[in-house]
Amino acid sequence: MDYRVIKENDVFLLTDEKGNIPENHSYGAGLYTKDTRFLSKLDLRINGEEPILLNSEAQNAYMASILLTNPHMEKDGDLILWRESVELERKRFIANDVVYEKIRAKNYFPKPVTFTVNLHFDCDFQDMFVVRGFQHGDVGKRTGQSVTDNEMRFHYEGADEIQRTTLISWDQTAQTVSDEGYLDFTCTLGHEESQEIVLTIAPILNGEEPTILPFDVALEQVKESYRAWNEGVTKVKTDHPRLQRLLDQGITDLRVLLTDLGYGSFPVAGLPWFAVPFGRDSLIAALQMLPFQPEVAKGTIRTMAAYQGTKRDPWRDEEPGKIMHELRSGELANTKQVPFSPYYGTIDATPLYLMLIVEYVKWTGDTTLLEELDSSIEAALRWIDKFGDRDGDGFVEYYQEAAKGIANQGWKDSGDSIVHRNGDYAKTPIALAEVQGYVYQAKTGLAELYEGLNRIDLARKLSEEAQQLSERFEQAFWMEDVGFYAIALDQEKKQVGTITSNPGHLLFSNMLSKERAKQVSDQLVSNKLFSGYGIRTMAEGEAGYNPMSYHDGSVWPHDNSIILLGMGRLGHHEQANRVINGLIDSASSFEYDRLPELFCGYEKGERAVKYPVACSPQAWAAGTPLVFIQTILGLEPNVPKGKIFFSPSLPDGMKELTVENMKVGKGTISLTLKKKGQQTQLDVMSNTTGLDVQCASVISQG
Repeated sequence: MDYRVIKENDVFLLTDEKGNIPENHSYGAGLYTKDTRFLSKLDLRINGEEPILLNSEAQNAYMASILLTNPHMEKDGDLILWRESVELERKRFIANDVVYEKIRAKNYFPKPVTFTVNLHFDCDFQDMFVVRGFQHGDVGKRTGQSVTDNEMRFHYEGADEIQRTTLISWDQTAQTVSDEGYLDFTCTLGHEESQEIVLTIAPILNGEEPTILPFDVALEQVKESYRAWNEGVTKVKTDHPRLQRLLDQGITDLRVLLTDLGYGSFPVAGLPWFAVPFGRDSLIAALQMLPFQPEVAKGTIRTMAAYQGTKRDPWRDEEPGKIMHELRSGELANTKQVPFSPYYGTIDATPLYLMLIVEYVKWTGDTTLLEELDSSIEAALRWIDKFGDRDGDGFVEYYQEAAKGIANQGWKDSGDSIVHRNGDYAKTPIALAEVQGYVYQAKTGLAELYEGLNRIDLARKLSEEAQQLSERFEQAFWMEDVGFYAIALDQEKKQVGTITSNPGHLLFSNMLSKERAKQVSDQLVSNKLFSGYGIRTMAEGEAGYNPMSYHDGSVWPHDNSIILLGMGRLGHHEQANRVINGLIDSASSFEYDRLPELFCGYEKGERAVKYPVACSPQAWAAGTPLVFIQTILGLEPNVPKGKIFFSPSLPDGMKELTVENMKVGKGTISLTLKKKGQQTQLDVMSNTTGLDVQCASVISQG
């Protein structure tokens, strides 16, 4: 990555590798919160010259460490500063909505030296949509700045009547402080002496200033929150070093991406551009996290319920009961110049919301959440049947009504993603294959839960509707000539027959017959769809296939993860292990062994080919290694029915896997998988769940 990003809750800082915010940076570098750029320039120099980068680290994404040095400096033959004499170390993090940065200057020249650390700040307070070049409109204005000996403030009055201020403060005496944002510190240091300068940068809305703590106190608070997070998540140890690194990185990244809007923690979609609530992204990432931290699912569910649609509003594609696609809170959204307050143009978030509720209750037994959300669940089901299926054909379809909304409203939301075999783009209304599976899974899951709560009539109704959907789906989507399902039906109810990864999501729904599920799994790992590094979004050889594209031949880890959940549930271990090993192999091609949002779908070579603008870290990509563990375990808990089912299979390269303190129901379970010849043995070390452990392999109770 040619950028560095750190985040905590709703604030993130995006810089270049040197830690600076250059003007006109290709990624729109800056300090952001509430979809507003509160800092648009941060330039650090030494004696007015740009330093040389030595090292730049932001592996944990909550703290960055950058090492710089000086270039050689002479003037008229006189030595000013010998090259690489001064080491500049920048350490930064975010705590309680404040950016903390410590600049440590150290002299390695044999004699004392004097030099100046120069800083220059500026703030444009641009809306995220303006920064990214997607939208322009009526906005507010800068209203000046104020400067004292140890702080400077930049002020902005928004068109949404919100007063925005950026407060920059420092703890050392500055030699220069100017209204134009210049700040200079003179340092005189003997050999191996050092000096530290601590800066804080705080975005302020309507005068609500955060508490600024001493650097070390604030850092300890952040570290303690991560220690608490690590203690609360399920522990996994493997004898597979690459998988272990991938898993550890994913767990850390998911913590970084958590945000709380007042309803509990949930994962935002990703950095740098999508650090906001997204319906499908947040829901899928929370689903991936269930075996590791189920409370995140609860926070995600409650957040989605809080923003559930209540009325017809074509400007935002809102309808009663619909779950949002994306929530923005910048100036343009607040003044209704863009429809993202929130925007509801997604066809899959509503059934995914119900799916997550079902899976969460099966993991935790928390049926009180069903009671709490009874009216919300009812509204979501009503939306599926009424607004999701306007023509009454029994399938959920999408239309775009918002003029500035999204045309394709499934997870493959680019304009060229739903394409016929002849290369023509499908026209809306479009019924996507995977969405029908989500609806089936939501209704059958709710039916089972309601039956356990003695709501028999509702359970029977949902079960019957799901069965009817399954029968219609088989007739309408199955393509006998290729032995696979169509990605969609177009506006004329014709099959969009391109071979894609979408039908792989149906494996998780349990909607397919045993024989057809096996055909789907086999097709997904065929040479046309499987690149060697993962399952492509579109099969090689199709008219729309392009390995460099966003959705037409690339590999998306989260797409693979949903497929893996189905393969694990169905016991398709050979296919699942092939996908897991491919994705593990791909990870070494990316910085920090971190799976990106997506990568190109070229056939496996020495390295996976990067997609040029993939987000990293991305929540549902970070959650994918967590799904590997659930798939390897073949794990399917059902707390309301009093059981935990395992169908384990260790992939090649792994002989042992230990899982400790996995929360299920009201207790925890710890276990070990070991290879015994061709079999995988499950050893239960402790079980305080009170649930019956069932296993499709060798099992021993500790």
